[in-house]
Amino acid sequence: MLQIEDLVVKIGDKTILDRINMEIPEGETHILFGPNGSGKTSLMMAIMGFSGYTVSSGRILFKGEDITYLPVHERARMGIGVSFQRPPTIAGLKTKDMVALCSRGREVDIEELADHVNFSQFLDRDVNHNFSGGEIKRSELLQLMAQQPDLVLLDEPESGVDLENIVLLGDIVNMLLERGVKCPRSLTPNPHRKRRTKSALVITHTGHILDYITADRGQVLYNGHLCCVKNAREILKWIREYGYEECVRCAIV
Repeated sequence: MLQIEDLVVKIGDKTILDRINMEIPEGETHILFGPNGSGKTSLMMAIMGFSGYTVSSGRILFKGEDITYLPVHERARMGIGVSFQRPPTIAGLKTKDMVALCSRGREVDIEELADHVNFSQFLDRDVNHNFSGGEIKRSELLQLMAQQPDLVLLDEPESGVDLENIVLLGDIVNMLLERGVKCPRSLTPNPHRKRRTKSALVITHTGHILDYITADRGQVLYNGHLCCVKNAREILKWIREYGYEECVRCAIV
């Protein structure tokens, strides 16, 4: 689904990601651990193609196609979706209209989707205007439900979310990734499909999201370098016991 080869990314003259290699197969969910400032969000932004993140070498492949220099909207149309940690407020754009845009012309029941994430009362409000942390996360995931991307990029989904909301968010993410949670009727998967096809990269520095979603693998990003690929829960246990620096030291040894 996603393959990153020797990727070097700069902001201005500063290298923020150095020789990143990553592979996320179809149907797998990977967790990207790292302390604040390690480059996790920058990697997500580079995958999505946002301006300001200059790829100086290496390449990004999505479903076998080189997308390294494609614009953001083309990557979204190909099937990459993103949930931001701090998305902007968009004055004058109703949430229901944003969700309709995200559906990419497919017929979706917006009211049904909103009810599924307990968001019906916010559809006529401007996108993220005076929303709480949990409401912003639900808004982001509602848009992803309408988009139905093949690759989901989630930036700190547990950040600023209370316990009640994080349980709901975990269910929504698992539903998006076809992991056994009941879907709304309009998003019911093809009954003839025998395996998961949705993939995800979930960014976290606390690891709390692992209590609510299922992951296939974990990786650690530290100071712009990927240094570990293992079982996500094993990595989290090590980080909690010894910290990120020791985790990196162990990987290097």
